[in-house]
This record gives sequence, structure tokens and C-alpha cells, in this order.
Amino acid sequence: MVDPIFTSRFAHRSLFVGLAMLILFVRLLPLTAVPGRWPGPDVLLCLTLVWVQRRPEYVPVLIVAPVFLIDDLLTMRPPGLWALLVLTGTEFLRSRESDFRDLPFMLEWAVTSGVILAIAVINRLVLAILVVPQTGFGLTLLQALSTIAAYPVMVLVSHFAFGLRKAATGEVDALGHRR
Repeated sequence: MVDPIFTSRFAHRSLFVGLAMLILFVRLLPLTAVPGRWPGPDVLLCLTLVWVQRRPEYVPVLIVAPVFLIDDLLTMRPPGLWALLVLTGTEFLRSRESDFRDLPFMLEWAVTSGVILAIAVINRLVLAILVVPQTGFGLTLLQALSTIAAYPVMVLVSHFAFGLRKAATGEVDALGHRR
């Protein structure tokens, strides 16, 4: 018989990859010819951070790295830099998941905001050191702030649309280990 925990984990991983590909597809669509004044949030980063905070076993490293490498290639960023920074940020959050489990939402949001800002600033610094042309710092900061503002919306969407919630303190994983 099929293990229900394995099935649930596989279904959620497939759902994450499908959502990531949908986000990448929509991002590449030529919806307007005029650039906006306010950069939109990085929905893929926001989705990934929400899922890592809620259920890290649904978004393993072997899914995060290829998804963001494909994101780098499709958006013509330097290949691997953004993927490495996002992977570092997600692993920071993943390693502290049990510590953050009982935090109120505002503190979780603050920690995630710090991770988003750190990823954006380090990306900008590395690109500056390598003398890669980039947009103004204000636009980078605005995109990070809009991603931070989109985080609660993504939490609500993930909770109500996909049933994603934090693991309870006494809950066990597939191997019977306490979470």
C-alpha cells in the first residue's frame, strides 16, 4: 500500500514545483510594454520562504536550487548567484524552524523580512563587486519591501488554498521523529 505521508509530501512537492513554474511563466508574459514605477514583489521568493517556514520537508534543497537556477536563466540574471543566496536564506530558516515554530506571526514576519533584505543587499553587493550593470538601489529596495509586504498575503493563500500550516509541537514526521 502507498504510505499517506509519502503521498502527501510528494503531492505538496509537485504542487510547489507547479506553482513555481506557473509564476515563472506569468513573469515572462509580455503583459505591458511600459515599465511600472513600483516594482512588484518577487512572488517566487515569497512563496518559497512561506513554504520553508511552514513545512520545510515539502521544499527540500534539491527542489529550491533547480527552481531558482531556472529562474536565473529565464530572467537573465547571473546564473547561480540568486539561487545560491535564496538557498542560503532558506537553509537559515530551515535550520531554525523548530525555534521559530512557536513565534508569533509578527516575529516570523520580521525574521523573514531580515532574510529578504539580506538576500537583496548581498546580491547587490556581489554584483557591484563584479561590476555587473544593475538598476538603482532604490528599485532593489522597493522590490524587497514589496516582497516583504506580500509575505502575509502569501501566508494566507498558502494556508487557505493549499492547507499549509506550521507543524504542531508534538507532531511526528514520517520516521516517527518529533518535530
